[in-house]
Amino acid sequence: MDTKGRLVAGSHNRNEFVLINADDIGRVTSVKELTGQICQICGDEIEFSVDGEPFVACNECAFPVCRPCYEYERREGNQACPQCKTRYKRIRGSPRVDGDEDEDEFDDLEHEFDYNEYEQQHMAGAVLSSRGIGRTASGITTHSEMDPSGVNSEIPLLTYGQEDDTISADKHALIIPPFRGKRIHPMPFSDSSVTFPPRPMDPKKDLAVYGYGTVAWKERMEEWKRKQNEKLQVVKHQGGKGIGDELDDADLPKMDEGRQPLSRKIPIPSSKISPYRIVILLRMAILGLFFHYRIRHPVNDAYGLWLTSIICEIWFAISWIFDQFPKWFPIKRETYLDRLSLRYEKEGKPSELAPIDIFVSTVDPLKEPPLITANTVLSILAVDYPIDKVACYVSDDGAAMLTFEALSETSEFARKWVPFCKKFKIEPRAPEWYFALKVDYLRDKVEPTFVRERRAMKREYEEFKVRINALVAMAQKVPEEGWTMQDGTPWPGNNVRDHPGMIQVFLGQNGVRDIEGNELPRLIYVSREKRPGYEHHKKAGAMNSLIRVSAVISNAPYLLNVDCDHYINNSKALREAMCFMMDPQAGKKICYVQFPQRFDGIDRHDRYSNRNVVFFDINMKGLDGIQGPIYVGTGCVFRRQALYGYDAPKKAKPPGKTCNCWPKWCCCCFGSRKKSKKGKSKDNKKKTKNREATQIHALENIEEGIEGVDSEKSALMPQVKFEKKFGQSPVFIASALLENGGVPAGATSASLLKEAIHVISCGYEDKTEWGKEVGWIYGSVTEDILTGFKMHCHGWRSVYCMPKRPAFKGSAPINLSDRLHQVLRWALGSVEILLSRHCPIWYGYGCGLKPLERFSYINSVVYPLTSLPLLAYCALPAVCLLTGKFIVPEISNYASIIFMGMFISIAVTSVLEMQWGGVGIDDLWRNEQFWVIGGVSSHFFALIQGLLKVLAGVNTNFTVTSKAADDGEFSDLYLFKWTSLLIPPMTLMIINIIGVVVGVSDAINNGYESWGPLFGRLFFALWVIVHLYPFLKGFMGRQDRLPTIIVVWSILLASIFSLLWVRINPFLSRDGIVLEVCGLDCN
Repeated sequence: MDTKGRLVAGSHNRNEFVLINADDIGRVTSVKELTGQICQICGDEIEFSVDGEPFVACNECAFPVCRPCYEYERREGNQACPQCKTRYKRIRGSPRVDGDEDEDEFDDLEHEFDYNEYEQQHMAGAVLSSRGIGRTASGITTHSEMDPSGVNSEIPLLTYGQEDDTISADKHALIIPPFRGKRIHPMPFSDSSVTFPPRPMDPKKDLAVYGYGTVAWKERMEEWKRKQNEKLQVVKHQGGKGIGDELDDADLPKMDEGRQPLSRKIPIPSSKISPYRIVILLRMAILGLFFHYRIRHPVNDAYGLWLTSIICEIWFAISWIFDQFPKWFPIKRETYLDRLSLRYEKEGKPSELAPIDIFVSTVDPLKEPPLITANTVLSILAVDYPIDKVACYVSDDGAAMLTFEALSETSEFARKWVPFCKKFKIEPRAPEWYFALKVDYLRDKVEPTFVRERRAMKREYEEFKVRINALVAMAQKVPEEGWTMQDGTPWPGNNVRDHPGMIQVFLGQNGVRDIEGNELPRLIYVSREKRPGYEHHKKAGAMNSLIRVSAVISNAPYLLNVDCDHYINNSKALREAMCFMMDPQAGKKICYVQFPQRFDGIDRHDRYSNRNVVFFDINMKGLDGIQGPIYVGTGCVFRRQALYGYDAPKKAKPPGKTCNCWPKWCCCCFGSRKKSKKGKSKDNKKKTKNREATQIHALENIEEGIEGVDSEKSALMPQVKFEKKFGQSPVFIASALLENGGVPAGATSASLLKEAIHVISCGYEDKTEWGKEVGWIYGSVTEDILTGFKMHCHGWRSVYCMPKRPAFKGSAPINLSDRLHQVLRWALGSVEILLSRHCPIWYGYGCGLKPLERFSYINSVVYPLTSLPLLAYCALPAVCLLTGKFIVPEISNYASIIFMGMFISIAVTSVLEMQWGGVGIDDLWRNEQFWVIGGVSSHFFALIQGLLKVLAGVNTNFTVTSKAADDGEFSDLYLFKWTSLLIPPMTLMIINIIGVVVGVSDAINNGYESWGPLFGRLFFALWVIVHLYPFLKGFMGRQDRLPTIIVVWSILLASIFSLLWVRINPFLSRDGIVLEVCGLDCN
């Protein structure tokens, strides 16, 4: 899309487009001013020919008609100009129709009779170019229906679609009959319904009768041999790796490395996984014995404590089952980047790697520093991937001029940074982290050129940082009249809640190249329209807007989304993902490739488990062996068709074998046949039902018409279905039909400009399936889990890719308050899903979701409920110490063995998980500690907030206020921010410490015999205190930094709770004081 370097702002509903140039005054331009001639039949713009001239259908009167209408009139209409009634002549590139005269002035044999190729190239263009799209849309057919060469285009075919069994396989050939599928535009065949009998080839006859031996046949054979030789070439790639061709070409030899799979599964060694599974089963058996003993042996004098502990333990066991069994089939994966290059990149030919659109989302530049976003964008532009295959879209959902200006500076610096990265192959390609690496650059890079250029580049980057920081400083104070552009035009986004949609193409157009004269990837700024009274759906709505605008501009078949603070750490990350997506064998059913999240700037001890290593290195590997990992919101490469709500392709099952060994009257066979027939009818009913409920895969799946319905309405029905699903944009609908991506044929810059503004308008999604079945799914603040869940329900599978060098790295909140609020947001999203119709407990049965995958999704939405039993369980030790009671009666030898077996099985399970997952014991322990800290704080408040929001419609927010800060490395670790989330864990900490003091004091006063029962209670209380130790350390890490309000509230609640307990004490007998008879005779 060519905007001549200007910012495009506009509103589809208001029918206005504003082109803002830094040199010219902004002006409001109507659609007709931006476009060329308009077709007088369909009203669309007339495209330009290959020579750059406007298309002219009639050479007599030059009546303005677009090419799709011209082709339609020649095939369907009266084949004459509507104005002068002169018969249309055939134009180069158009197929012949009946009545065309022989023309000797040009040779166009390639297109003269190639109806199928014409249909494929213009199937989306026909939809795009007509306002009455149903006329052409319903006539679109798929490649498999239309292309007779789909069987094998390289081998000559001489018989009509069938083989004769009487002729040996090496002596017959096939001729594909003319197309006999449904069409709205009829083809110029005399009778397409006529069937052609197989024509066997007689070896006794002259081969020339069948075409063999002729000049044309020899030329075709020579061409075929030449292509085969090209396929067998092993050509050196840029990194010293070879190149090849498609795997599905049956003529390539098996020893060619380019034919090998692009990735492979690496199962966990049986020496590690078998003991792990055995221990899990033993733990299940011990768990059953444990509950058998606990339920059969209540504590009569502390029945309430016992019952509470039993309920909590049962819930912990259920949640453990949901968490444990999805890890039953863990696997690892390995990719082969050299084979990817062998297959899809050949020397002297354009790369065949698939294009990728990359989405970067940001909202508030004051909370998400523009310098961090700029580093992410620079790492994307410098990625090791063909330049013309990469397009970066930056979504500014806050319509901030600071983000726009920072991106403009970034695009200018990219002209120097990108060639530097590719010339010296540096890693990582985010300058902030590259220049921060403490390595000896002279050890491996001894060339004086590198040292000189690196120093110069570092100076350039420091100047770039100064300019960005100056923009940030200037943006701290907003002028009263709002921001203005350099040319004096008011910034369209001055009102964040009421502004038009904005698009700016910074790179990839107008011949903008780097300092060495090479092309650069596309860099496009997008800010969707926002108006009062519309629901915008936060990040999910912004991502859906990016899907649509990217489909209009570049329409790559694959998408990568990253947060603004997640830069590409491995420049080959896109190639890693393509090893799965473009694999001809397994890639068709993959909806997304998820990479693990890795973080910079976290302290060495990872006090609050920010790295989340247990989840990414253990749980996700387990899910990869089932149906694939869940989507975690960033660092994920999607298949665009999967985001459109389509079902995964299904393999055709081979026909079942029939039994002919017994007579028909045999009851066994008769019964089986009857059963088979009955099952077949059920399958047919099920298929029919699924076909009605399934998303539309292609236009040939839509019926062209219904008997008794008007023909015009019948022709418009498919278009209505597409508009209800995708919205009323013919360009987007046309692009959605292109499975392999690409801009629809016949689209011009002006029409794309108009549609790009249209698809990001605030009311575009009204009465469509966006956010329901298409794109990112609405209904939860954690739209990532819901979106991945819907894809798995459609039968897709995902892949977990863990390259040796982490693909992406980001920033994580390392202070306690921010970390708790991050966990609060995740838990709140899970509660919203739990209380919605998309809850995995009851949604998606009878589809492609596997049972263990469902277990994982159930666990991901019910874990906030664990906060209630966890709070109660952490308070039980203090209650036991204060009352002198305990949740377990006097332990027998049998009970001791069960308890010891339970603790040992838990420890052995953790050790084995650390072995096959590659996780350290410190990471496992930090994860366990923060599970308790987050469970008694963030998860509890998320549960309350979610219930209030879903059931009562009340929105509650927990504010974060900065209290103190330190300078130096990891200063944020000691940054205290007041939040109500800190009260529950602090209260639990205080009451358990008080309980320990009271228990020990009581044991000292009562003598030696009271120490035995005390040990169980002390162990229980110390278990809680040790798990809350990082929380306590966060407060005491810097003395004199404890917020007074936290101490006041915590001591107040702990004191009130203790006093009420002493006053009420529900475990004291209600019959009064029990008096015993004195044993002494006082008389």
